[in-house]
Amino acid sequence: MASHKKEAFTQKEQDLAEFAKALAHPARIAILKVLAQHNECICGEIVEVLPLAQSTVSQHLKELKNAGLINGSVDGPRSCYCINWKAFEKFNSEFGLLFNGLKIKNEKACC
Repeated sequence: MASHKKEAFTQKEQDLAEFAKALAHPARIAILKVLAQHNECICGEIVEVLPLAQSTVSQHLKELKNAGLINGSVDGPRSCYCINWKAFEKFNSEFGLLFNGLKIKNEKACC
């Protein structure tokens, strides 16, 4: 019986990979920059500053929200989003530990 390959990895490794996957599109990076500038943003405002259709922006917002990187609320026809700074602080710390650990293990350059 086949098992999920993800189960072979720690929860922390899976969480870091999901975080990285959520950031792995330039449109999502641009959306995060817009949200950081405005602290809170209505979806329509994001569409106005990005060269993307409203439906495309909505898909990217959904991915960011599913990953826990942004919070969102719906108020009638308007959707407001903001960055989940606690999630970013957590992953910033965990990626820092990962990168520092990798660097320490590989201080003797092989290439």
